Amino acid sequence: MASRISRFTLGFAALMAMQFVGGKLAQWLALPIPPAIMGMVILLIVLTRFGRLACAAEVAGRPLLKHMMLFFIPAVVGVMEQFQALKSGWLPFVVASIAGAALTLVVTALTLEKLMKRQKAVE
Repeated sequence: MASRISRFTLGFAALMAMQFVGGKLAQWLALPIPPAIMGMVILLIVLTRFGRLACAAEVAGRPLLKHMMLFFIPAVVGVMEQFQALKSGWLPFVVASIAGAALTLVVTALTLEKLMKRQKAVE
């Protein structure tokens, strides 16, 4: 039990550190990239270099994924707060939302297909 708690603490600290570093790096470089995305890119780089951290990150990330819908509340509130602006420019917003969702779906499907082929080749 203590080992699981220490792995959770290490993983959660690593996730928060990557989020913080991503935010500071995006701010310092003045990049138009959300801090969370920048943090995930940094996390990916760190996980490829330090494989042991992946287990701790998984232990910490699993409870967060169970409650993932809670992370979307600020975005929904932001959209609702800008409702008047969206009334006049709703078409670009809808097109961008649909195009973004479609692009995400296609990239996810292609990635899954490539990983499944790689797994079959290994077996």
